[in-house]
This record gives sequence, structure tokens and C-alpha cells, in this order.
Amino acid sequence: MGSTVTVAAVQSTPVFLDRAATTDKACGLVKEAAAHGASLVVFPETFIPTYPDWIWRLPAWKDGPFVERLYREAVTVPGPVVDQLAASAAEAGAYVAIGVNELDGGTIYNTLLYLDPAGELVGRHRKLMPTGGERTIWGTGDGSTLGVVPTPFGVVGGLICWENYMPLARAAMYAQGVDIYLAPSWDNSDTWLATLRHIAKEGRCYVIGVAPLLRGSDVPAELRGETYGDEDDWMSRGQSIIIAPGGEVLTGPLVEEEGILYAEIDPDQPRLERRQFDPVGHYSRPDVFRLHVDTSPRHSVTFHNDDPGAE
Repeated sequence: MGSTVTVAAVQSTPVFLDRAATTDKACGLVKEAAAHGASLVVFPETFIPTYPDWIWRLPAWKDGPFVERLYREAVTVPGPVVDQLAASAAEAGAYVAIGVNELDGGTIYNTLLYLDPAGELVGRHRKLMPTGGERTIWGTGDGSTLGVVPTPFGVVGGLICWENYMPLARAAMYAQGVDIYLAPSWDNSDTWLATLRHIAKEGRCYVIGVAPLLRGSDVPAELRGETYGDEDDWMSRGQSIIIAPGGEVLTGPLVEEEGILYAEIDPDQPRLERRQFDPVGHYSRPDVFRLHVDTSPRHSVTFHNDDPGAE
């Protein structure tokens, strides 16, 4: 085993639909994780300002108060929230990956941001395929954000929640050499944990699965109503976990409590594991199976002018 690196999975409750307060909380948690030696700090899906759980409880024509506030509290990229998170990463000397509701024009995206120890935004992934009722909230990303982030301790990348059930998307991540695979999610079921262990074994990579905590009591009283009438009802129980490249659980799952999971990882281990099984290398069959990934940005409207003198 070579020198190890500490990674952290932050299981926490967002301040429901409050961008500023949730960002402040996230920065405090980055500082706490760094104080415990973490070089990589990972947060849940759309942590800022919250995952829109109401989509599973209300029809779209009745969720106006929630959506109105979500638009008001969503994150622009770049923007003040990103600047604050970047400063936090720089102060901590750590890489930070955090889920946000990103507002671009009139569309909200489910986005995973990557910030480096220099305080720079070095990656942004927009969820390619929202699931079920999520499609009433989020737009779809394109292949231009299906990337990875090289670090001194390995290639970091990942997919969001049920994107991880898309075999071709996983293959695209493996093909980019991902060593530390991030799976921020809302799903916190036992079958989800089995999925994460499968990904670790399949990709021969570390997997950091992190989900938030959310109960009825976390929803502001003015929004709670009958939708969240039971203050003790768990919408998300957490179940964050960190898994080794062979599929073994290193730490977790953490259930129904706030906390930060830590694990020591060996950056050399993924490569050693791939000697036996490399899904996009010696264990692939490009003569039989091939995957084409379009990483071009896609725009609904493009403007063109053949006049070279036009402004």
C-alpha cells in the first residue's frame, strides 16, 4: 500500500429552500472535514438549497409555493454561492464536490459542482436524465458536462442518483479513468447500497455514496401544511457510505443521523484491481461492442450570420 488520502462523505440536512443558510452550513462542514484531514469532501444531490421532495407528494399543479421559492433560491453558475464555496475549498485546502439546483435562464438543472484547493471551479456535471417527477423540476444535461476531474490522488468523477443505473453512462465514466466515483443521491434504499457496491466492483474504483437527511420538521411551517404534516416522517434517512474498489464497505452506512464519514484510501488500489478486471481495457471487446459519447454542448437556439462585416 502506498500513501493514503482521507476522503469525506457529508451526511447533513440542508436548510430547506434557503440558499444562503445552506451554503453557510456547507462551508462550515467543509472546514470540519478538512480539520479531520479530508482531501476530498463530498455532499449530497442538490444539497443547495434542497432536494425537491415535494414532487413525490404533490401533483405539479399544486406545488406552486415550493417551486416559486426554489427558483428564488437556486444557484447561478458562476455566481456568489460558487465564489463562497470556492473560497471555502481554498481555505480548507481540499477538493469539494457539492450538488446544487443550478438556475440557467428559465431552467433549473440538477448539477454537481467540483471545486479545487486553489479555489477554482474545475468541473460541473448536469444530470443527464431526471427521474419520474423530477422532470417537472429539472432540465436535462448534455454530454459536454460528462467529465472527470484529475487530482493528485486520482481521477474524480461521478453520476447523480439514478443516472448510475444507466450502463452506458457508467461506461463513459470508466473510460475516463475514474478512480474515485461519486454517487450523490436522494435514493437511500438498501437496493441502492447494493448498486453502489456493484459500481465499485465493476469499475474497480472507490465509490462515495452520499445522501441527505430530511424530515417533516425540517420543512418551514408556512410550507408544511398537509404535505408534511408528520414532523417525524423521514423523507431521507441518509445511508451514506464509502466503498473500496473490490466492493467492500469501508465505512457506513450512516442512518438517521447527521455526521461525516471518513475513509483512508490508497490511490494505487484502483489500478492494481484493474489488473484482474478492467471494463474498458483488457476486459472489453471493442471488436464486438463500442460506445459513442457526444460531448458537444447542445443549444436549442444558435445564431448565424454570413456577413463578415456584421457586428
